[in-house]
Amino acid sequence: MGTNSRQQLLTGIPVEERRLEIAGVSTSVLEAGEGSPIVLLHGGIQCGGIYWAPVISALAEKSRVVVPDVPGLGESEPVDRLDAAFTEWFSALLRQTCPEPPILITHSLVGSLAVRFAVEHDDLVRRLVVYSVPGVGPFRAPLGLQLAGMRFDLRPSEANLIRFERWAHLDLDGTRRRELKWYEAFDGYMLSRGTTPHVKRTMRQLMRAGTKRIPDTELERIEASTSLLWGRHDRMVPLSLGEGTSSNLGWPLHVIDGAAHVPHMEQPKAFLRTLSDIDSSLRRREAERT
Repeated sequence: MGTNSRQQLLTGIPVEERRLEIAGVSTSVLEAGEGSPIVLLHGGIQCGGIYWAPVISALAEKSRVVVPDVPGLGESEPVDRLDAAFTEWFSALLRQTCPEPPILITHSLVGSLAVRFAVEHDDLVRRLVVYSVPGVGPFRAPLGLQLAGMRFDLRPSEANLIRFERWAHLDLDGTRRRELKWYEAFDGYMLSRGTTPHVKRTMRQLMRAGTKRIPDTELERIEASTSLLWGRHDRMVPLSLGEGTSSNLGWPLHVIDGAAHVPHMEQPKAFLRTLSDIDSSLRRREAERT
């Protein structure tokens, strides 16, 4: 079920899926398009990077899009501790897949690891889009979210998956109706990954590592042009966290209406327009610096 579901998620997308040896980890990477590189780094989700599928084709029209599965999620092999291995793995990934520093769009729990990476290695990142990342501000997971996550971890059933997905979406039912076959394949793949022991272990590690706050004194050291991106109705990582980070650090905050934690799935067209706005804004800021 898992392999077939994954293939269905990529139907109609001009993407090549490769398996690369990166820092000793067999890593699944999706690649599409040509031009300056964009790296889409997924959050803490069992399926890995394939949940970017709704926006890959459009981004690939103008850019080379690189979408890895981090170790232990999706189809990538696990490591003992993702937080300890992330820097070496991600450095190697960027050097191996990007001929120049990319635009990095990094989401949710894995985003916290990527932002920490950018503090020390922003020579490998041209621009940074911090997308609903809990580690850039004071964060405490809502109790209901914790319970939904625990239920799916302990019993990865379709009902428990839907309960968890309702936390990520503003209107899950409406979104599913628009792309029912895609979401059925998505749920099938999520269930296949959710029953895999090393995926469970990696998710538990991410819940601990990805929610730790990164001090503002460290965030201020990031030299790459940086913007924040949020769904207005995000219940997983509330918009107020992004607003506080924007106020403290001066990073522009771009908000997508009609969406919660995963605007690239709920409102892909609005997500793409917002990325275009972010790109234009960051280019202006870079020009002003010079």
